[in-house]
Amino acid sequence: MADSDDIKERARRALDRPSVFGDDLDLSEYRVEETEERRLDVKELTDEDRMLLEEVGFDVGQRSVAGSFMQFDNESVLADVMIKQEGLEVLPTRRALEKYDWLEDYLWRAVPVDADKYTALSELHGYDGYFIRAEEGAKIEMPVQTCLVIKKGRSIQNVHNIVIAEQGAELHIVTGCATPSHVERALHLGISEFYVKRDARLTFTMVHKWNEAVDVRPRTGVMVDTNGVYVSSYAILSPVKSLQTYPKVHLVGRNARADLYTVVYGTGTSKYDVGGLLSLEARGTRGKVISRTIATDQSQIIARGELQGRVNGVRARLECNGLLLSDSAGIRAVPILDASAEGVELSHEATVGKVGADQLNYLMSRGLTEDEATSLIVRGFMHLKAPDLPPRLQKAIDDAVRMTLEKGL
Repeated sequence: MADSDDIKERARRALDRPSVFGDDLDLSEYRVEETEERRLDVKELTDEDRMLLEEVGFDVGQRSVAGSFMQFDNESVLADVMIKQEGLEVLPTRRALEKYDWLEDYLWRAVPVDADKYTALSELHGYDGYFIRAEEGAKIEMPVQTCLVIKKGRSIQNVHNIVIAEQGAELHIVTGCATPSHVERALHLGISEFYVKRDARLTFTMVHKWNEAVDVRPRTGVMVDTNGVYVSSYAILSPVKSLQTYPKVHLVGRNARADLYTVVYGTGTSKYDVGGLLSLEARGTRGKVISRTIATDQSQIIARGELQGRVNGVRARLECNGLLLSDSAGIRAVPILDASAEGVELSHEATVGKVGADQLNYLMSRGLTEDEATSLIVRGFMHLKAPDLPPRLQKAIDDAVRMTLEKGL
């Protein structure tokens, strides 16, 4: 375990370090508010809050979930585990760190504290976020739901999440991040560290709904042990001022697997810099990094993907497919294959184009208008079915994509 003073010093030295990717933000433009944990009953939520939560898949009634966590700005509002749900723990991160000394061993292990100015700032100011753990052998069939909401303008929401699926456990998390349309410029800073132990399985589904005044800088690291499985599905279907995310997954145990899926529907003048990295570090590891992006209006999208094959007997695939619906928009695909051992199998496919005239003409010949034909093509393009995803979570993603496209097309 790194000494806490050493971690603080590393963070201080990195406070001016820009991210490798994405627009560099002036952090002095935002107000950093210290965390103030308080509990709020869901009955106290306003109708506006409820509607916002439901738009990113949060079940306020908690009818079909194993547990819930909800945080507004830097205030922890709700952290519950449903009755009789054995083997599951959901706590605010600060409370979990106070409860478990051993949790310090996981802090800043999957994400370096000095990666850039955003990780550094997170450590040097008070944070909360969620700690979710499935104990050894626990099969948590219903999903745990989380939601992070920004309601205060000119502020930074600073969260540090830690998720652990112990040996042989199974855990499904669906999380939504959102802000009301009237919120002035704000920054969401989310550090997330995932640990998938031997023979464990973790699925993580994210739906983001921001607005044109919000900058978003998640920093995610994942460690997957022997025979572990990690599946991530990420959808952002709303405008945002700027988003830069590049989760890094390390497959450190034999036969570990990870699949990363990303869906981006770009609108307005939004800037999206998204992607993911798989590092295959043990024999038999495998995985995919797959993205589907659509750019409309003046939006700009960069879709990155990187596969690193470090030992013999590993394989992975990278797919970046983009669809342009505006002459003023742009998509750039940046695939990277990096092999440093014999017997590595890495492949990629990257395509960017417009809606095909042949497809449009065929559908219009069947009686559809041009707008209806375009909408149908886009929906088919955006459909992304992730293996191992529970049907309820797959339906939540499909419904979110469908509703957003119906509004946007």
